[in-house]
Amino acid sequence: MISFSSSQRFFLYRGATDMRKSFDGLCGLVTNELQKPLSTGDVFMFINKPRNSIKLLVWDRNGFVIYYKRLEEGTFEIPGGDEKSVAIKWEELVMMLEGIALKSVKRRKRYACPSA
Repeated sequence: MISFSSSQRFFLYRGATDMRKSFDGLCGLVTNELQKPLSTGDVFMFINKPRNSIKLLVWDRNGFVIYYKRLEEGTFEIPGGDEKSVAIKWEELVMMLEGIALKSVKRRKRYACPSA
């Protein structure tokens, strides 16, 4: 069961990823390219060059889980920027998976709890 929440952090690796990579290959990208710890519960996202497949890697209590989605039509939008990875919000992940253009989304003002 997919059980992501807004309390998790989401990191999108911006480079094109070979979708033949599995647990060890994706873990290598996280540790070597992103310099992030693996077992924190953070979700790491990888998109292939044609942008029609996405893999999400997450540590789930006692092991890694990979979620994989391949589009039959269309592509995934990658947020702009020059960094190797970009932190995105849970809402943005949902919009990416549903095919909503992130650039056209207008956010209305909402209360945000100050960061500790």
